[in-house]
Amino acid sequence: MRYNLGVKYPRGQQERNGIMENCIFCKIIAGSIPSTTVYEDKDFKAIMDISPAAKGHIIILPKKHISNIYEMDDDIASKVLIVAKKIAAAIKDELQCPGLNILQNNGEAAGQTVFHYHMHLIPRNQGDKVKVTWEPGSYQDGEAAQIAKALEKRMLN
Repeated sequence: MRYNLGVKYPRGQQERNGIMENCIFCKIIAGSIPSTTVYEDKDFKAIMDISPAAKGHIIILPKKHISNIYEMDDDIASKVLIVAKKIAAAIKDELQCPGLNILQNNGEAAGQTVFHYHMHLIPRNQGDKVKVTWEPGSYQDGEAAQIAKALEKRMLN
């Protein structure tokens, strides 16, 4: 079974009890679309990815619709990493993989295709076909310090 995960959801869609009516991940959480659940608690559901980058690829979904990290409250933000750690340990033990990628995209420019916050846990093995790469860049003299200072100032406000 495959789903079109590249669909964008229009602003103004109906939300009921934290569920967006046209969000595929909200439908999975509600049980109207089947999934293979790995973990579930009151805040999260973790499922097997239906188009895995590697065997054991899991997606962690907050049960309440949150479009991206910018909309996430601190409580859910702190809990998602605890859930990820628990699942990552199970993946490592069960699949005997020497590595794991944790990926999370925010916004179309970053590669987000489903606008419901989700975190990927991708088991990794030497020589696998998974690619998570970029071309290393550089800063001009003093540029990194200038950006760091501006970010620090913004976080204090």
